[in-house]
Amino acid sequence: MTDEALLSIENLRVRFRTPEGTGTAVDGVDLAIAAGETLGVVGESGCGKSVTALAVLGLLAAPPAEIEADAVRFAGRDLLGLSAEERRRIRGREIAMIFQEPMTSLNPLLPIGRQVAEPLRVHLELSAAEARDLAATWLEKVKIPDARRRLGDFPHQLSGGMRQRVMIAMAMVCRPRLLIADEPTTALDVTIQAQILSLMRELKEETGTALLLITHNLGVVAQTASRVVVMYAGQIVEEAPVARLFEEPFHPYTRGLLRSIPVLGGRTGLEAGRLAEIPGLVPAITERLAGCRFAGRCPHAFALCRENAPPLFAIGPAHHARCWLQVHPERRRRDD
Repeated sequence: MTDEALLSIENLRVRFRTPEGTGTAVDGVDLAIAAGETLGVVGESGCGKSVTALAVLGLLAAPPAEIEADAVRFAGRDLLGLSAEERRRIRGREIAMIFQEPMTSLNPLLPIGRQVAEPLRVHLELSAAEARDLAATWLEKVKIPDARRRLGDFPHQLSGGMRQRVMIAMAMVCRPRLLIADEPTTALDVTIQAQILSLMRELKEETGTALLLITHNLGVVAQTASRVVVMYAGQIVEEAPVARLFEEPFHPYTRGLLRSIPVLGGRTGLEAGRLAEIPGLVPAITERLAGCRFAGRCPHAFALCRENAPPLFAIGPAHHARCWLQVHPERRRRDD
């Protein structure tokens, strides 16, 4: 980890107590994001992406969650060592989060103007009138038409795209140093997705905010991030600059994700007229695996993969992958 990182996570582990036993949702994650950087975190549902973000913000109930780490530092402060009140002062002010589904994240009983103004009153101690005026300004920034008049609207009166814009305004209104966006374009049609991503880029450039973008959509990462982390079963399996990851993916899981993307006018993602798929499912968090967690779904797996967990190997400049193929390249299938 670098001392210059705005957020640095070292060996984060998150376990949950379940009726089936204790399950590990995040296992030894190391992650860093610099000031002003956009980092994409990708992987299938259940890989630990959102749990990592919620653990950093202190939004997991304990129990059932059990959180451990060597360090979780933000701007030089150890987040895990802070009191609940100290963390509350950071959330929304210095670190903000956009959640997956705005309809369930927004309070259905309060007008959107009041919800956007609330962080201003809590963190900046503005008066009601000042907070309302600034809320209207931010609704205009996120391109909500006739923003001042719509301060009194309730979430159910807005479309999905408009609700997501309100969530962005709520997150950005205090100009946080880090914005965590958890699947910000889920359930939106392609046109609205493009508008939301463009809006987030504009606001990021205007404010200098760092962006941690959590998604299962590699297309979103390609449009937005400068660096990408691929997670699988609670671990980081590959990390690289975005351009290198798309040009030279190393881990079989990353290669499988990229092959599953359909390309208009091309063959990527298509096999005999069908979308390519990764067979099998992400293992349950309670499942104990001795070797590589992807071995059961990997077309290149051999005995070592099933017996020993691989470390993160250096593949190239700023490029790492958790795969034994780095030291046994002859095991890679030729048709890959």
